[in-house]
Amino acid sequence: MPLASLVSTPFAKALGWALFHSLWEGALAALMVAAVLAASRSPRVRYVCACLAMLGALAGFVATFAYLMPRERTAALIVLHAIPRAPLNAGGFAADARAWRMADILPWLAPFWIVGVILFHLRAVAGWLAAGRLRHRGVCRAPEAWLRRLDTLRARLRVRKPVALLESALANVPVVAGYLRPAILIPAGLLAGMPPDQLEAILLHELAHICRRDYLVNLLQTMVEGFLFYHPAIWWISGVIRAERENCCDDLVVAASGSAHTYATALAALEETRWAASQAALAATGGNLMKRIHRLLYPPKGSAFAPLVSAGILTIAAAGMLVAWQATSSAPASAPQRNVSPFTRWLNEDVVYIIDKREREAFLHLQTDSERVHFIQQFWERRNPTPGALQNAFKIEHYRRIAFANKHFGWREMPGWKTDRGRIYIVYGPPDEIESHPTGPPPFDQWRYNTIKGVGTNVTVEFVDKDRTGDYRMTADPNPHGERIPQP
Repeated sequence: MPLASLVSTPFAKALGWALFHSLWEGALAALMVAAVLAASRSPRVRYVCACLAMLGALAGFVATFAYLMPRERTAALIVLHAIPRAPLNAGGFAADARAWRMADILPWLAPFWIVGVILFHLRAVAGWLAAGRLRHRGVCRAPEAWLRRLDTLRARLRVRKPVALLESALANVPVVAGYLRPAILIPAGLLAGMPPDQLEAILLHELAHICRRDYLVNLLQTMVEGFLFYHPAIWWISGVIRAERENCCDDLVVAASGSAHTYATALAALEETRWAASQAALAATGGNLMKRIHRLLYPPKGSAFAPLVSAGILTIAAAGMLVAWQATSSAPASAPQRNVSPFTRWLNEDVVYIIDKREREAFLHLQTDSERVHFIQQFWERRNPTPGALQNAFKIEHYRRIAFANKHFGWREMPGWKTDRGRIYIVYGPPDEIESHPTGPPPFDQWRYNTIKGVGTNVTVEFVDKDRTGDYRMTADPNPHGERIPQP
């Protein structure tokens, strides 16, 4: 049979052993990436190390196969001509039983690996063809004003090659397709429906992919995934690459635009029309969106914690953070606190308006970071409108409101989420109608809500700037008969 003939060849034997050795080689590469994740917060360092680890795993597989091919053939000749066939007695067979079974089974991995590589690469080719069709079907040229603005943004990021800007009826989020002739595809109507500053941030993200040649790297990454499709560590490393690639582009956008809040708001707005884009196209909403938004709004500082780091390392790192926090607390009162615990920030900033007293007390009594992480996961899951779904619509909307409040309602040194308007916006969402009187006297805004669950209908919330300083204060609690909105 052809299959039996293939399995009996030196090629199949060498390939089987190479696949076997690639298991520990890929695991070693993943451990190295985990160590880098634990030691560095820089997206560039993480991205480069993950790419090198993936290439190293592939290089190790190829080198092992090349090394075993001649050895396998030579060993077969020696066994055939120099060693007579041993009798199948108990003593002679028992000593070599395990090695014989391993050598007998591993060659059968070769045909399955070949079929898997073909299928994964066919899937990748189909994805690239689909991405190519997006560029030519249902598209039209963007308005000249946006083309000129795109040229300005290209100059800002020093992108020399021309980039096409097309409106697409098939794309639901902005994506970039192509390497030699890159094109940015914008969903039809988005150029007119999104604020210009937010749309510029999204275009900067796509230009960052082009500037970094991510399209070509993504192609090579997909090829490596096809060859090492069977290895879980490779898929984990690949996920790290994609996540850190988006983080690198996010940093370029913030550096070029200077506004992390504007960009975070744009990402949250795009999530409402998120599209399961092909891996062949690079979309602005790639990666874990909530982690990216939280990273933009609250830049991490200090040591990072990788998922594969042991509990002992986590304990030591947590103790170090506690010492740093205590040292900061003992500093003069005028000095700003820079090393605030992420759990303290989550409790006192992120969810201060939506967590109830019982949940807050339970969180404060937790002893370990692992318990706090589990509590936070369960906190969001209890509010998930679709339990078990990967994308929690409640959580996404909550962080979008925070980003909007910080951008529009900040006053002097006070962030927008701490102001009265920010609190009402975060708790009750955008009003159905706004009546603004910026000239007064005194200046005031009235927000009208058609319905607020637990409060009533036709609810009006008034904010007055009595001192004409821009500090709008709420004149009356919109829910006087219920629990008052918590203060920060």
